[in-house]
Amino acid sequence: MSAFKNLPAPPVAPKKPVSDTRHGITRTDDYAWLRDDNWQAMFRDPSILQSEIRAHLEAENAYQKAAMADTEALQKALFAEMKGRIKEDDSSVPMKDGPFAYGTSFVTGGEQPRYFREPRAGGERTVLLDGDKEAAGKAYFRLSGLDHSTDHSKGLWGYDDKGSEYFTLRVRDLTTGEDFADVIEATGGGGVFAPDGKSFFYTVLDENHRPSKIFHHILGTPQAEDRLVYEEEDFGFFMGVGGSLLDDFIFIDIHDHETSEYRLIPTSDLTAEPKIVAPRETGIEYSLTEGGDVFYILTNADGAKDFKIVEAPVSAPERANWKDVVPHTPGTLILSHMAFARHLVWLARADGLPQIVIRDRMTGEQHTIAFPEEAYSLGLQGAAEYDTDVIRFSYSSMTTPSQLYDYNMATRERTLLKTQDVPSGHNPDDYVTRRVFAPAHDGESVPVTLLYRKDTPLDGSAPCLLYGYGAYGITIPASFNTNCLSLVDRGFVYAIAHIRGGKDKGFAWYETGKMADKPNTFKDFIAAADYLNQEKFTSYAKIVAEGGSAGGMLMGAVANMAPEKFAAIIAAVPFVDVLNTMLDDTLPLTPPEWPEWGNPIESEDFYKIIAGYSPYDNVAAKPYPVILALAGLTDPRVTYWEPAKWVAKLRAHTTGTAPILLKTNMDAGHGGASGRFQRLEEIAFEYAFALKAVGVAG
Repeated sequence: MSAFKNLPAPPVAPKKPVSDTRHGITRTDDYAWLRDDNWQAMFRDPSILQSEIRAHLEAENAYQKAAMADTEALQKALFAEMKGRIKEDDSSVPMKDGPFAYGTSFVTGGEQPRYFREPRAGGERTVLLDGDKEAAGKAYFRLSGLDHSTDHSKGLWGYDDKGSEYFTLRVRDLTTGEDFADVIEATGGGGVFAPDGKSFFYTVLDENHRPSKIFHHILGTPQAEDRLVYEEEDFGFFMGVGGSLLDDFIFIDIHDHETSEYRLIPTSDLTAEPKIVAPRETGIEYSLTEGGDVFYILTNADGAKDFKIVEAPVSAPERANWKDVVPHTPGTLILSHMAFARHLVWLARADGLPQIVIRDRMTGEQHTIAFPEEAYSLGLQGAAEYDTDVIRFSYSSMTTPSQLYDYNMATRERTLLKTQDVPSGHNPDDYVTRRVFAPAHDGESVPVTLLYRKDTPLDGSAPCLLYGYGAYGITIPASFNTNCLSLVDRGFVYAIAHIRGGKDKGFAWYETGKMADKPNTFKDFIAAADYLNQEKFTSYAKIVAEGGSAGGMLMGAVANMAPEKFAAIIAAVPFVDVLNTMLDDTLPLTPPEWPEWGNPIESEDFYKIIAGYSPYDNVAAKPYPVILALAGLTDPRVTYWEPAKWVAKLRAHTTGTAPILLKTNMDAGHGGASGRFQRLEEIAFEYAFALKAVGVAG
């Protein structure tokens, strides 16, 4: 590409062929050597990375730095713009809980949040946890949050200082601000206090980074003496621990991508054996919330593909006692639910748009909170207290900054608490948000959300950033994003393709984008590009595709399938070595991922299906567009060697001259830099790449 001229020769990864035979099929992997086989220890101590691999990654970083050297001023300008849209000393609206209200805030120049509380009726704030202070001197630092005890005397907090998502837990005296001596290592980052505040429950990650055990820790005792509460022997399941608003139960949540199981410990007897609500049954999902003497359970049981809500007595919650409360309505997907003393609340999605529905538990009368825009996003925060009529939700659209409301479920009055402040200024009337539909290969229609300035010419000349994800049922919201304005203000059309694999059009939209139907995800994204080109929102020569993690797999797949339809591709922590990863059951997420992609170890059919689209395995001799791959050295979700191997193979096979770049963050993992401004620097880099790739001057 002409925008990338006079570059030095890219690093060349030597080929060291390794053969693998499964199901009678022999494959050769030339770049398997880029994987550090001591990855379990390396995630905890990145300094032990094999020297040959480290040298190669550093050479790749030097190459991408040279390729992007002429954008340094642009990166600084983009960073300044994005930072200028953030209220540096911002603060959340505190959430009331008992005698206090709890919230988070930032200070000017600060990278990390501060957790604070103030008297319920307002008054002087007390900082409980200062993230900047805790992060001092660390290249990477991420807080997992602060959970206070029922009596408000203690706080349970966690941190990860490697990027590997092994969190250390500490307990803080919220009166003195001092930490107890207790230190709990290798956790998933969360935990829940017992109501008396003298102990807590937490999840431990094993050496393969899997949440395999729940422990009960009594304050003042060493971790080695903690009581094992529950051990999950099926490595295909995730596990978490939490509590109810009424403090009656400790919930153990066990699930994969299609099956779930809950176990309960009554807080009246913390030593009791966890009781199963409904034994796991493949394909049956459920989650529960406490409603006094009943549990409200969200489930897809009995063929409720888009989910329904049932109730069951707390004393006998087994499935035989489930009674429909909110029946299944095909096409209206219930996403989550909450119960309070007098109301049942749920977040649903119908016709591609979210809605909040409220039911009076006594009368059964229900209503929906209405919103006017064509495309928008909702967030349901609920409340920290059970006996309340007031819940909290957020609203935004691509053009409307986030608005936070308190809503009285009895009077139906909403109170605006806060509107997102854009210090550098923002006029929604300067922009247009649209929801269009791209025809898919099989007659389906793919929703695409668009944002552009009113003065952007729609004659095919505008560049476009087309974003996609399409996995795990995750819906990409049409929410306000101050960062993308830096592209839109430079003439870009910013587009989100709501492709199959997400639940944007209901549960079936997810089902037809997973397992054997996974290729629909890739075809939908290409269909979105085709539509935007055909309708002259942009043109193929101006489209920059972007996706991360499972969306990075999407990027690798469309690069193989239709490289001529994209000017450039940004693949962040891309899951591209799909077949090798799904064949390795020692990796952290492989067994839990089989219900999403299929198990190629046991099934020859799924071996062939995955081999048919796995980006790394399908790189071929063709002219690829300019590609930017981003990796994190300590990433336990998409290990660094996946993008490293992919880039090496792309370079060896491309017949074009467009550069293929790899940037590895040597101090971070899956989420990139942890600080709020450090993260903006990474986005500025990605946007500078996009602008350069389509020839837009800064």
